[in-house]
Amino acid sequence: MVKFLIIQTAFIGDVILATPIIEKLHKFYPDSQIDFLLRKGNENLLRNHPYISNLLIWDKKNEKNKNLFRIIKLIRSKKYDYVINLQRFASTGIITAFSGSKIKVGFSKNPFSFLFTRKIKHEIGNGKHEIERNIELISEITDDSIFKPKLYPTEEDFQIVSQYKMRPYICMAPTSVWFTKQFPENKWVDLINKIETKYHIYLIGGPNDAGACDEIIAKSNISNITNLCGELSFLQTSALMTNAIMNYVNDSAPMHMASAMNAQTTAIFCSTVPDFGFGPLSDQAIIIETKEKLECRPCGLHGFKKCPEGHFKCANTINIENILTK
Repeated sequence: MVKFLIIQTAFIGDVILATPIIEKLHKFYPDSQIDFLLRKGNENLLRNHPYISNLLIWDKKNEKNKNLFRIIKLIRSKKYDYVINLQRFASTGIITAFSGSKIKVGFSKNPFSFLFTRKIKHEIGNGKHEIERNIELISEITDDSIFKPKLYPTEEDFQIVSQYKMRPYICMAPTSVWFTKQFPENKWVDLINKIETKYHIYLIGGPNDAGACDEIIAKSNISNITNLCGELSFLQTSALMTNAIMNYVNDSAPMHMASAMNAQTTAIFCSTVPDFGFGPLSDQAIIIETKEKLECRPCGLHGFKKCPEGHFKCANTINIENILTK
C-alpha cells in the first residue's frame, strides 16, 4: 500500500484548493493511504472525508516551534512513501525535508526545496489556476488531467441547514481577512436593497464576522435577511451554499467553498485579479471587477489592511447594477 502525506497548513481557501490532489490520488491509487497535515482550526473542513485516512494537526498559535518538531517526529514514524508539500514557506519545507519520506515533492520557491526529491515551478499570472499548479506536483505519478476542489458535508450537515432552505434564498459572504479584498459595507447594503424580496438573504461567515454583518443588516431596508455568521460550521455553510439561487462572495474562502460544492457563484474582485489563478471554479460562476483601468491594480497578491492609494477605486467603482444584470 502506497502511503501519501499532503501538507497544506495555510488558510481555509488554501486547504480547499488542495482537495483536487486528494481526489486525483484516490482515483489513481484507490487502495492507498492518504493523510493530510493542516493547521489547527481548519480540521473540520476535512473531517469525515471519504478518501482521507488520517488528519494530522499542527497547532501554529501555541508553542509553534515545539509543535513543529512534534509533527516532524510523528511524520517520520509513519514512514510515508510520498510527501507532497503545497506550500512555499520555510516551516513546511523543514517538515518535508526531514519527513523521512522516500519521495519529497514541493515547489521550487520553498527555501528548503534543495532537499526535495522533486520540485516544480510555481508561477503566478501565467494563465494557470492554483489547482493546476498544485496538481502538477503529482503529474509524474498520475497524468495531466484536472480535478476540481470538493468538500463532503455529511447528511447531518445537510439536515441542520435544511431549515434555511424552505424558501428561495441567496447567500452573501461580505467579509474578508484583507480590507482590499472586501467589497465595501455600503456596496453590500446597496446590493441587498436591490435584491428581489422573494429571496431570503443569509449572511455567512465566522464568529468574528458577525458584528460587521449586523452593521450591514442595520443599514439595509429589508427584513428578509438573517445573520448566520458563527452559527454554522465550514461544512454546514458549504451545504447551505449548495442550493442557493446565488452566492455573492469576495475573493476569499467562501468563494472556494462554493467552488467545492459546484454552487452558483458571483465573485467580486477588488484589489486582486482572477489572473493570479484563484478564481471561482463552479460551472456557473460570474466574475465581477471594476471596468476602470487602474494603474494601481492589482496592488498585491493577498491584499492589504487598507488601500495603498487611499481611494479604493478598485472596489468603489464597481456598479451594483452590473452585478445584478450578470
